[in-house]
Amino acid sequence: MPVEHDEEQFEGRLGHALHDAGGRFDADRTALVAAGLTRGRRLRLRRRAAVAGGVAGIALVGVGGALLVPWGGAPAPQPSSAGVAEQPSGTPAPAPVTARDLIATLEELLPEGKVSAQEARGAADGLLPPYIRLVHDDGKGPAAIGVSLNRIEPGSGQARQTTDCPDKALVPHDSCVSTRLPDGSLLKLFQGYEYPDRRVDTKLWSADLLTPTGQHISVSEWNAAAEKDAPISRSEPPLSTDRLKALVTAEVWRGYVDSIPEDSRKPTATPSAPAEPTVEAVLGTLVPLLPKDAKVVEKGSDYSYVVVDDGKGRSYVQIDVQHGMGDVAGELFGDDAEELPDGTLVSFRPSGGDKGVEGAVMWTVDTLRTDGFRVAVSAFNAGTQHDAPSRENPALTERQLREIALSPAWDAFR
Repeated sequence: MPVEHDEEQFEGRLGHALHDAGGRFDADRTALVAAGLTRGRRLRLRRRAAVAGGVAGIALVGVGGALLVPWGGAPAPQPSSAGVAEQPSGTPAPAPVTARDLIATLEELLPEGKVSAQEARGAADGLLPPYIRLVHDDGKGPAAIGVSLNRIEPGSGQARQTTDCPDKALVPHDSCVSTRLPDGSLLKLFQGYEYPDRRVDTKLWSADLLTPTGQHISVSEWNAAAEKDAPISRSEPPLSTDRLKALVTAEVWRGYVDSIPEDSRKPTATPSAPAEPTVEAVLGTLVPLLPKDAKVVEKGSDYSYVVVDDGKGRSYVQIDVQHGMGDVAGELFGDDAEELPDGTLVSFRPSGGDKGVEGAVMWTVDTLRTDGFRVAVSAFNAGTQHDAPSRENPALTERQLREIALSPAWDAFR
């Protein structure tokens, strides 16, 4: 998952969800690896990702069919029934929610305050998922708030990315709680920062809801009038954790997700692919391959990394194991890549990382077997990708990284 953090906020915030949606606040998401790893995972997911649709969603209504809102606001408007199409089963399909419906609903669900800069995309406006964003001022300063709607296949990797709390070593944050609701939905409540390195102290709080039928609702808020490039306007975002939960769980959003038309171009079946190895399995293979003097002081839980210390300071080491990368070999390995006698491609990439940390050093050895099996391992001269360097160079040399990446031990995952 984490190699996708640079493209998708982590797979739970609106930043993440609006990245799926396309038009969004200009986000600069946390990149978790150097360009080679990021490019490879993104290309692989682009080929394989398929989002399955959730089906039934029922709006919570009161007397007369008015929507009951989370806190004392007026009933939110319901989407127009005009243009309802008949499904083959005879059950009326909900009309695609409009941008106007989305804006009106969010405004009604928010606490009292001044609203401006509204923007939205409806379910029928192209092939991208719907979203709403606006600026809300409750008298304590303007704040950007947004909602994104989509479908995610329950139990998929994308579902886990969306509802699992991120590793603090990868995405620094103040609080994150992921729980299962009585109806089986998964809810993640996150409090962190727009910039993990805190170069600008913009706070980002979010809530992600994934229902058992795959309806995904994501809400995010900031303590500034824009996701970035706007001054801090208040100490915290306006909605408390409880209000974020009430907003993201409002039943009306589920009905709106159900109104998203199915993509007729989506393949009915996706090619089967080898199961990706678990973090535990990858680290279980990596650790014995490390130099004897590199003592492991920390291990990743949702991404395959370790932090080692050879007595000269901490060094973050990450490894990515991927299948089916042969068709993008030309995009991942340049003309200067080495080709071994068995056809394996090997490339060494020294860089300063991708976090803009002064003095950072990142060394990566990337390998691709002839069957498309890829192993890439990187080491940093700091304990995380965000920290200031703790040593001059990474704890692992180019030769040691190469030995790890080319080890026959990885053949067990092919």
